[in-house]
Amino acid sequence: MPTYTVTVATGTQWFAGTDDYVYLTLQGTSGCSERHLLDKPFYNDFERGAVDSYDVTVEEDLGEIQLIKIEKRKYWYQDDWYLKYVTVKTPVGDYLEFPCYRWITDEKEVVLRDGRAKLPRDDKTQILKQHRRKELESRQKMYRWKEWHPGFPLSIDAHSHSELPRDIQFDNEKGIDFILNYTKAMENLYVNRFMHMFQSSWSDFGDFERIFVRISNTISEHVMQHWKEDFMFGYQFLNGCNPVLIRRCTEIPKKLPVTMDMVECSLERNLTLEEEVKQGNIFIVDYELLDGVDANKTDPCTIQYLAAPICLLYKNVENKIVPIAIQLGQKPGPDNPIFLPSDATYDWLLAKIWVRSSDFHIHQTVTHLLRTHLVSEVFSIAMFRQLPAVHPLFKLLVPHMRFTIAINTKAREQLICECGLFDKANATGGGGHVQMVQKAMKDLTYSSLCFPEEMKAKGMDSKEDIPYYYYRDDGIKVWEAIKSFTEDVIHIYYESDDVVSEDVELQAFVKDIYVYGMRGVKASGFPKIIRTRETLAEYLTVIIFTASAQHAAVNFGQYDWCSWIPNAPPTMRCPPPTEKGTVTIEQIVESLPDRGRSCWHLGAVWALSQFQDKELFLGMYPDEHFVEKPVKEAMAKFRKNLDEIVNTITERNKNKKLPYYYLSPDRIPNSVAV
Repeated sequence: MPTYTVTVATGTQWFAGTDDYVYLTLQGTSGCSERHLLDKPFYNDFERGAVDSYDVTVEEDLGEIQLIKIEKRKYWYQDDWYLKYVTVKTPVGDYLEFPCYRWITDEKEVVLRDGRAKLPRDDKTQILKQHRRKELESRQKMYRWKEWHPGFPLSIDAHSHSELPRDIQFDNEKGIDFILNYTKAMENLYVNRFMHMFQSSWSDFGDFERIFVRISNTISEHVMQHWKEDFMFGYQFLNGCNPVLIRRCTEIPKKLPVTMDMVECSLERNLTLEEEVKQGNIFIVDYELLDGVDANKTDPCTIQYLAAPICLLYKNVENKIVPIAIQLGQKPGPDNPIFLPSDATYDWLLAKIWVRSSDFHIHQTVTHLLRTHLVSEVFSIAMFRQLPAVHPLFKLLVPHMRFTIAINTKAREQLICECGLFDKANATGGGGHVQMVQKAMKDLTYSSLCFPEEMKAKGMDSKEDIPYYYYRDDGIKVWEAIKSFTEDVIHIYYESDDVVSEDVELQAFVKDIYVYGMRGVKASGFPKIIRTRETLAEYLTVIIFTASAQHAAVNFGQYDWCSWIPNAPPTMRCPPPTEKGTVTIEQIVESLPDRGRSCWHLGAVWALSQFQDKELFLGMYPDEHFVEKPVKEAMAKFRKNLDEIVNTITERNKNKKLPYYYLSPDRIPNSVAV
């Protein structure tokens, strides 16, 4: 009688093993096996990290194995089991791989197809078509869209992390408990002794050093030492943790009535301001989005303030970007002066501090939350709803969606909810951050997520004109490596543009993102349908780049650039100055966050800047969803390209006081998971 050798691999996560009854059924083209009991309670099979083998003897050959069914039946108590994969050796010696990488909970079962990726058109038999349809029907019941706030991209329909499908939960929920992590961070930073001191101001700038963790030869220490300098201020627009706002100024806006007399002493080429603009030497950062946003009112003992500054910058003869004019409000007038480097030292310093505070708010809520976290959640939900596990695009994308829905759900539960941690230290807490996302949705376009296109649109694409823009340089390299990888995978499964157009599951995925993620807004530019392999490659690159590289670029530098509180104040406790010549050092210190809020802020930027335990970086795919040799070769080529980028960045950073490494692939996690 024919015998099949079945090998079962259990995950290495904590509590991944099971003591329950486990049954196996093989479904072939010529018949179906009986239900075989593989493991009984306390037989010590299916333990954490185990690989167990069994012989399954059948009366007649089953033909080509199409499906295998794994059932788990409870012995005593609920005992979830993480099944990595199953391999089957047929009686003629062929090996078949059945990837799973899922939790089997309660008394559930999973039906698996072999690991070869298939498009809908590839399934010829009714049993495979039915399996495909049932999987999506089941997923669409589990992964439901929900509106968290009006105007937001839709998110997962779950109130808490524990309500999520088990497959997308964190292995250890404590590891992503924001309250626990922030508290732990403050203990590690030795700042918890100041936590009760809300409303208590610091004495002077030096006083901030009492909570600053000095780590020698790091970016954070360099920021502390040089934060007042115009060069350091300008440099952050290029390579800080929010390097996405600066754009080339093609015309001085009417709302910023800067004159040549004001800035003449800052210009170095003997040209007029208008001529400098024409030559492309003037840049602008406009925080208009903050205009009209309500400041945090959750603490009646502390009035908090926001501003919506406009900052004009200049590329000097050394090709360094420096500020030359700052207006702290959007409407020009006598009570809204334009501050200049030639003004009194404290006037100019406070104006720059206000810009840095405004930059912090835009970074946290728009650059970081909306444009990486919420957008990636949209991609994740649509993927689970519309792409079955056998689809090549599911296999390609699933490593880049790891824990994204979970981290966002936990954030809505603890961090950015009403009375959440965000309210404790941030001037945009208490609802302001919600208003910001709603306003920022109009600028969330498909083209703005296409990295090279966005650089060009902002006039920031020329390496010769702007040589020290490492975020751009490294981002382009990583973008191109990802795009090359997606093209390789696409050409394996889509032999022509017609095959792309006819892929109904792909088109449903794209439609879900447009309708629910972008709320059906035509002006977003998100495609409703994809017709060519070239367009598909760009689309997949947008998804993977946003979830990996873009998030890394704007997340993991937070402690470096924001731990020195005066360089990134999360709130301001005095209104912006309305006249020149009155600012004192005492007024500046009084404006900055109090001791308690400073400590919360420090704990937050520390916790957010840490990688996950057992982090998987770009190109690391330990879960083998793909089994075909051509795809594995494409992955190896991808990793080789990424290694070359790592080497280039490492070489460039040698001996730099301010190295830029956030887009080095060995520091880019595969997904948004923190």
